[in-house]
Order: sequence, then structure tokens, then C-alpha cells
Amino acid sequence: MTRWRLTASYAVERSGALLDLRRVVGRFTLRMASHVGRVTYLMWEFSRGLGEWRVWVPRAAEQGVHVGYGSLFIIILTAGFAGGVTALQAGYQFTGGIPVYFAAGVIVESIILELGPVLTALILAGRIGARYAAELGTMRVTEQIDALESLGRSSISHLVIPRVVAGTIMLPVLVVFADAVGIGVGWVAAKGSLGISNADFIYGARYFFKPFDLWYSMIKSFAFGLAITIIPCYVGFSTKQGAEGVGRSTTAAVVSASVLVLFLDVALAKILLQ
Repeated sequence: MTRWRLTASYAVERSGALLDLRRVVGRFTLRMASHVGRVTYLMWEFSRGLGEWRVWVPRAAEQGVHVGYGSLFIIILTAGFAGGVTALQAGYQFTGGIPVYFAAGVIVESIILELGPVLTALILAGRIGARYAAELGTMRVTEQIDALESLGRSSISHLVIPRVVAGTIMLPVLVVFADAVGIGVGWVAAKGSLGISNADFIYGARYFFKPFDLWYSMIKSFAFGLAITIIPCYVGFSTKQGAEGVGRSTTAAVVSASVLVLFLDVALAKILLQ
């Protein structure tokens, strides 16, 4: 009798755990389907609002100045450190019988293909992603967006399109600066750590360089620009529960945009570098 009770109790606990697992999976699935639907609707309204170019073009230019000029210093600083560290590590690893010009190829290709676009995108995900989510989230909880829509104005054309366009255009421009600064600092650091001559560095950089590398870097930066602007704008538009909701939205926007950048980095490498 006692054994039967223990078996029945174990069966009840197991069925309860299985039911809890089903609930968790179901809630997660419904939440993800809800987000996909809302993002799809946002992109549909985005495509419709592109026709109102007289509204969003001046605002996009203003946002572009904030994104590009405002982020230039931190991007240059980060790219310089990335190029210098890459050169110093190359100086540590490239010893023995490996030709010294190989280090130049590693430095240039690492900056163009990976470090320049990814580091720039991650920095902007934290800088403008948090800003966009906080701005739009505050406007949502204070009912400024509702007031704008009550006047018959499109909140997408006034608020979302300028931010997305500015971030998507300015990120490739910042990546170009990051690549140039990273390669330049890496060049100087390689001369100090490896004793490489200018002729050897130029030869190694040209030996491994392919014209498609630049296209690959720009394609990645364009995709990253869309990711780090659309996600924060969507999260900001979906903000609820006052100041606490704005804080949660800001954190969620930065984390989601950063994770999406890393996912796109892997996906684009798999698709474009075959």
C-alpha cells in the first residue's frame, strides 16, 4: 500500500512538472509570436511612411548628426585600441619561420572583416540603442505618442523612420573610419612590435586582400545598422508601466540589439564567405 502511494505521488509530481514545462513553452511561444507580429506590423507601417519624405528627411538629417558626429570619437578610440592590440598579439604569435608580412595580412583582414563592423555595431547598440529606447519609451508612457497620433500625424514617420534611416546610413560611414583608424594604428604598432618595414606591411596587406572584403564589411554594417535601430525603436514603442518600464525597455533594447548583431555576424559569414 505504501509503495502504491509513493508511485502515485511520483506520478502526480511528474505530471505537474510536465504541465509546468508545457506552460512555460506555451507562454514563450505566444510571446515570441506576439513580438513577431508587432515587428511585422511596425515594418509595414515603416514602408508606408517612407512616402512622407518631407516629414522624415529633415529629422533623419538631424538624427544622423547625433549618431555620426556624436559617436565618432568613441568609434575612433575603440578602433585604434583594437588595431593596436591585434598588432601586439601578432607580434607575440608570429615568431620563428613565419614570414613577417603574414602579420600585416592578419591585421588588415581582422579589422576589415570582423573587428571594425562588429565593435562599431556593439558600441552603437549601447549608445544609440539605449537612447532610442529611452526616448520613445518616455514618449509612450507620457502619452506624447498618443497625442501625436490624435492630431492625425504618423508617429512612425515622425519618430521611427528618421532614427532607423540615420542609424542605417551612418553605421557604414563610421565603419569606414573604424577600418582606416584600426589599420593605421595596427600598422604603427606592428612596426614597433615586429619591426616590420612599410614595404613588407603593404605587401602583406595587398597579398591577402580581396575586393569583396570591403563589400562584405559594408553589407555587415548595413545589416547591423538596421538591427540596432529597429529593435530599440520597437522596444521603446512597446514600453509600459512608467519609469520602471522605461528602464526595463532600455536594458532589453541594448541586450536584444547586441545579441542580434552577433547572430547576424555568424549568419552573414556563413552565407557570404562560402
